[in-house]
Amino acid sequence: MRQNTPAERPDFIRAADEELRGTYEEPMSLETYLDRAFERPSIASHASKYLLEAIESMGTRTVVEEGEERERYRFFDDPANDGEHAVLGNTEILNDFVDDLRTIAADRGKAEKLIWFDGPTATGKSELKRCLVNGLREYSKTDAGRRYTVEWNIANVSDTRGLSYGDELDHEEDWYESPVQSHPLTVFPLEVRRDVVGALNDASGDHIPLSVDEDLDPFCREAYHHLEEQYRRAGKQNLFSEVTDDRHLRVKNYVVDVGRGIGILHSEDDGSPKERLVGSWMPGMLRELDSRGRKNPQAFSYDGVLSQGNSLLTIVEDATQHADLLQKLLNVPDEGHVKLDKGIGMDIDTQLVIISNPDLDAELDKYADRNGRDPLKALKRRLNKHEFRYLTNYSLEAELIRRELTNETSVWDSESDAEVDDRIRAGLVIEVRDSAGELTDRELAPHAVEAAAMYSVVSRLDGEDLSAGLSLVDKALLYDQGYLQQGDERVDADEFDFVGTGDGTHGIPVTFTRDVIADLLHEDTGRRHESLPVERVITSMDVLDAMASELADAPVFSRAEVTEYESRLAIVKDHVYERQETDVLDALLAEKGVEAETVEEYIEHVYAWASDDQLETEHGPVDPDPLLMRLFETEHLGRFREDDYAGNEPNEDVVEFRRERVISALNRYAWENRDEDFSITDVDFSDIPVIRAVLDTHDWEDVQRLFPDLDPSQWADPPANTDTEEIKARTIEHMTENGYTPASAELVSRDVMREVSYQWD
Repeated sequence: MRQNTPAERPDFIRAADEELRGTYEEPMSLETYLDRAFERPSIASHASKYLLEAIESMGTRTVVEEGEERERYRFFDDPANDGEHAVLGNTEILNDFVDDLRTIAADRGKAEKLIWFDGPTATGKSELKRCLVNGLREYSKTDAGRRYTVEWNIANVSDTRGLSYGDELDHEEDWYESPVQSHPLTVFPLEVRRDVVGALNDASGDHIPLSVDEDLDPFCREAYHHLEEQYRRAGKQNLFSEVTDDRHLRVKNYVVDVGRGIGILHSEDDGSPKERLVGSWMPGMLRELDSRGRKNPQAFSYDGVLSQGNSLLTIVEDATQHADLLQKLLNVPDEGHVKLDKGIGMDIDTQLVIISNPDLDAELDKYADRNGRDPLKALKRRLNKHEFRYLTNYSLEAELIRRELTNETSVWDSESDAEVDDRIRAGLVIEVRDSAGELTDRELAPHAVEAAAMYSVVSRLDGEDLSAGLSLVDKALLYDQGYLQQGDERVDADEFDFVGTGDGTHGIPVTFTRDVIADLLHEDTGRRHESLPVERVITSMDVLDAMASELADAPVFSRAEVTEYESRLAIVKDHVYERQETDVLDALLAEKGVEAETVEEYIEHVYAWASDDQLETEHGPVDPDPLLMRLFETEHLGRFREDDYAGNEPNEDVVEFRRERVISALNRYAWENRDEDFSITDVDFSDIPVIRAVLDTHDWEDVQRLFPDLDPSQWADPPANTDTEEIKARTIEHMTENGYTPASAELVSRDVMREVSYQWD
């Protein structure tokens, strides 16, 4: 591969310079900060309000989940990181979280609550944590999302004891930033601060008012009091002006990140409760910075989770490992205060989020049988639970599986069902290293990822609320697209009464599916072909069989679950076979399809026939053509035979079909899409289900009628110079034009034709 010369390479150094240049500002005076805050009040937002603004700043998009249209905040698609840590699905749960933030930020309640995300492993909780970090970091780089704190310099006053870490300070080294991102407005005395906040709220007119109730952190308070004392001794009258003069105080922006506005307590973090929550004293610094016979807050290491998360967000990850801390956090949201020790306290403004697996439930319920004397009752009352579940949209599961197997990160933000369907069915080529150390391409055939996704979702659905005649696959389709196509009829999800209380609470996790497929990528399929690398292809049935066979050996499933999931395999195989069968039929009949113009002509004639009207042509008005309609219905639709007509006149069945299936569908579409400029000529007939069925649906009767000499039993190895050989070659070619490789087209078409040969007459 030719290497780019230095002159041809992008200038990455300059790009990095420009990125940082747009991120950081020069420090400013407190007065300048106030001016900017009145111009753009959002820069002074308190923690929950800032988090809400960051989420809302990226807008929403419409999705279908569990059969319902929902507005989803794009923030949770991780757009700042190209979707790498997007939280797929669980939109309703995330929307509830945002609603809670809105309530908390506006001080309308729930301020005392600890927001708790609970759910099984591999449901997206860890992705939520990373998505929050990414989104808040990037938002803080924007003008609207700038985040500010204060820094102090007391080097030019006589007594620097108790603040500096060195003996000689000069210039930039003299400045010390708040270790806990203290809000700039906390510098003001309480009564004045209330007036400032009130004026800012009046200026913004936001329905969620700004709130800054906390005081300076101990580090900054030490600097403030030291400066105030020095200027009071010097007889200065305007003490606040002297203390906050830009020689001593500057407001600076910072980029939000872990440790700077976001505190994350990981499962492996240890130490005493105080160390984990706020930090610890440093013995050496205590001796050096002894201040008037008391502990100096400069000798405190503000590395606890609350200290790091002050001004924005605190996350307790895998909360079961820190269950002892949860009760100590009870008063933090309510009082907004913690203690470094008995004599020194610190105000905290942070949004607390708890993340756990279901084992925290068991920990919280261990004293439940004590009724009113349950020592954890107060904690349970304070927890506001949001339960993440396994995905129940199989398109999202297919997207997730592909993410697990590849470096794909972009979120599927598709507007049309057809585009989503193309992505679901798509094959996948993955480069793997074989036992000899050679790199080899292995192919997951079209529908293989879809098969794994459908089986996973079907294992997660509650089958007790199914309507008569519906299968779990039907329920999965309803959840994914919001409707079910039953012949010519499109039945919307809201016509079904699904309780859904058990959906997504258990089932096959994506990590299991990923590991099964990863193993298949390194196994020999045992298949061989004289010219095609079929041994490299993993089919849908390979994936489904492997998933089912591995269930019993996986420790995450109980025996009852294994039995239940195995029983659901057959309906998924039937669904996948139908999808493959459609691909083969479409390829077989690709050159025999109906042109859209032919369909449109038929519709226009039927519409004129039903309304007893004429059609406008370039030669003037003409009557609808009964022969044209009859030929379309018998040859293209294949619904009726010659004896369903008297000449060209339709019998009652044909009349009913035209009126109930075609005209009613057209009128319904026109009504649903009406506006003041609507005209029947604007209708895209292919959007109407019954017409879409005409364009897309083929069956084996069509194949038999068009190819009477085709022999499906000879498909695997057709004799030379036969119709079967010629038809197969054209079919494989058409399949390769629609996502298959020659090898996967060979295997899938062979499987389909083998089944067809059993019924071929």
